[in-house]
Amino acid sequence: MSNAMHVAKTGLNAQQTRMQVIANNLSNLNTVGFKSDRVNFESLLYQVSRAGGDQTSEGTALTSALALGTGVRAVNTQKLYTQGGMVNTDNSFDLAIDGQGFFQVLMPDGRVGYTRNGSFSRSADGTMTTASGYVIQPEIRIPDEAVEVNISQDGIVSVRSSGQEVAQEVGQLSLATFANPRGLQPIGESFVVETTASGAATVAAPQSQGLGKLMQGALEASNVNVVQQLVEMIETQRAYEVSSKAITSSDEMMRYISNNL
Repeated sequence: MSNAMHVAKTGLNAQQTRMQVIANNLSNLNTVGFKSDRVNFESLLYQVSRAGGDQTSEGTALTSALALGTGVRAVNTQKLYTQGGMVNTDNSFDLAIDGQGFFQVLMPDGRVGYTRNGSFSRSADGTMTTASGYVIQPEIRIPDEAVEVNISQDGIVSVRSSGQEVAQEVGQLSLATFANPRGLQPIGESFVVETTASGAATVAAPQSQGLGKLMQGALEASNVNVVQQLVEMIETQRAYEVSSKAITSSDEMMRYISNNL
């Protein structure tokens, strides 16, 4: 009976992990560029008492094994990089990626962070930065006298100053992509960083090498599906209750044996 309680306990731990992932998805419902997470599970080792094919008599053998499972555990979590909806903001420094790719940002620790959050602004010296002040890579500087900023779908940044009729190009934005985006490691603040599982970044201009296009004056909303998350929350709660009931039932069976045998 203690084995059954241990197996049920692994089920409780698994459902608690799944509930935490769901809660995080729902918490980031309004986070720009957020990609929902999914947790994957696998069964633990089996206790094999008799293997399939073991002889049962002179001319017969077991058609399947006698194997008892020992529970479940979480293997990993995966980001689901499906496209989020576009929200118009009419802010010239807001950018959304329609398709594949990540913006590149220089982090305070010197690493390059990758994000789908295109809510950018201009620092005191005119450099394009994130809301936290991290500099966009490659670095783009907007002149102080600029009165209009235009960013094309392929990433060309041009500005028009007061008294000028023709816009002047000041830089080129690029996007990064990876062979395995799900291998990127989330670090918070809507950033992910490169790992050996993701492979090295491939950097190119938007609308080239399979990368998406930029949309100025718009932001990509979170791709969290509220209805789906609520359904999964109910499933998780029910599964947790069943595992808890298994522990209670095992305890009652052990109590019965103790009191009556």
